Amino acid sequence: MSDDTHERNIEAALPIVGGARREVRAPRAAGVAGLLFAVLFVTALLLFRSTVGTRHSVGELQRLVATDDVGSVMAGIYLVPFAGVAFLWFMAVVRDRIGDREDRFMATAFLGSGLIFVAMLFAGTVAFAGPVIGKSFGVGGVPGADAIDLGRSMGYAFLFVFATKMAGVFTIVTSTIGLRIVRWPRWIAIYGYVSALVLVFSVTYFEMIIALFPLWVAVVSIYILLHAGRGGASTPGERAPAT
Repeated sequence: MSDDTHERNIEAALPIVGGARREVRAPRAAGVAGLLFAVLFVTALLLFRSTVGTRHSVGELQRLVATDDVGSVMAGIYLVPFAGVAFLWFMAVVRDRIGDREDRFMATAFLGSGLIFVAMLFAGTVAFAGPVIGKSFGVGGVPGADAIDLGRSMGYAFLFVFATKMAGVFTIVTSTIGLRIVRWPRWIAIYGYVSALVLVFSVTYFEMIIALFPLWVAVVSIYILLHAGRGGASTPGERAPAT
């Protein structure tokens, strides 16, 4: 065999090997990223709820700022960016798993709802924690009652109205994609649809209702980790059988 023929055979095999490696890495990466997002998001949510939530009066928050006792708030605000990055990684690997079977309509809803969720998560965090941590960053003093009330109002609107609704839309779209293309079991999709309906149509301001979203992401991530390398998405034009 000539050297040219040998080189051509190697070049032809490289995409196959690379694709096989990607198929092995992508599911595990999505699983790890999804679990990381769930842990970081819930932890930050609990930290904010126990510090700047409505259970504390304006006077209590002002005393926390005056004594620089805002360590929990600072921890929460530093966890949120990492939670957002982990969620974006989860989105990227799930989309990579879909491959050339991606539908433009579903892809637009998938990307749009996911990106808006992250944007609302960041905005809500800033609104909640901004008035409280300004003194720690050296850009403000003890906030007034109006500033704290405004921050809480905006934070609740961003996180528990807009982000919650976008999380529901993302869950619906991803559950549909997983059921039709990525061969997820039917029970995961049904669980996703039920959680999404609660998130989308919820009219209360109970903070922990948004925890349904990271819990669903964690369930999907665990399934991906347990079934990594056991099969990919269905072939074009083929709908995977539900289990």
